[in-house]
Amino acid sequence: MALAEADLVAAGVGRDGPRRTKVIRPVAFSIRDLWAGLMGLSAYADLLVVLSAHRLKIRYKQSMLGIAWAVIQPVALMLIYTLVFSVFTRIKTPGVPYAVFAYAALLPWTFFSTSLTNATNGLVSHAQLVTKVYFPREILPISYIVAALVDLLIASIVMSGLMIYYHVSLTPQVLWLIPVTLVMAAFTTACSLIFSAMQVRVRDIGMAMPLVLQLWMFGSPVVYSLRQVPERFRDYYLLNPMVGIIENFRAALLGNPIDSHSLVISTVLSVVLLPLSYLYFKRVEATVADVI
Repeated sequence: MALAEADLVAAGVGRDGPRRTKVIRPVAFSIRDLWAGLMGLSAYADLLVVLSAHRLKIRYKQSMLGIAWAVIQPVALMLIYTLVFSVFTRIKTPGVPYAVFAYAALLPWTFFSTSLTNATNGLVSHAQLVTKVYFPREILPISYIVAALVDLLIASIVMSGLMIYYHVSLTPQVLWLIPVTLVMAAFTTACSLIFSAMQVRVRDIGMAMPLVLQLWMFGSPVVYSLRQVPERFRDYYLLNPMVGIIENFRAALLGNPIDSHSLVISTVLSVVLLPLSYLYFKRVEATVADVI
């Protein structure tokens, strides 16, 4: 059935009589529609768990290295950056070996880049499912984020080994990882919802994502610290939420003082962007089945 006035009507007849009809309409940017969407999403929490587990199972099922792939990317980048920025040219680090400094930043960055890359294509890669069965479509991109959180935990094991090897001890600052990770998850979810919705209509988004992420990484304090950014550019630089997330994720791990200014900016931007991105996604959802 074709969409009429951006409405998707999923109807049919089951063994026990008429099935429930679900009409999907574009939502308004209102608290009421936001709440309704979240309530609908909560009713499908079990599906989110199943799909997230499915992501991990499929990713590692037929690979020889299995879950080792969760650490190969950040470890490989850490080795390359350590060679370049501590041997060929030197980047100042706050009293820790460059390998630990870089890997502490690569953990959140790898989570973000992996989530965003996979989630952007989430709707398009499940076109047959989207056009035949009703469920909150945001489950698809969010499931990639949940799976990436598991990968983050696995990759953190290597971080523990590096800290033991280089005699870097944890401090009470490590408790800051909880709020920083929440902010990171919120911002990643917001970006994933926006780009996955846009990808349905503009397939160039997925093609451009590797380049965008590569440029984004060098615009974030991954291979260098926030202190090395010239003061005259810092106010603009902090408008990138990943700056406060990465800088404070690393500070919490290494026991350095938390940069509250950058963390507050990242938190505010993420908290504002998340509901807006969710409502945008729900608004686009009404016509996804027609154009996908």
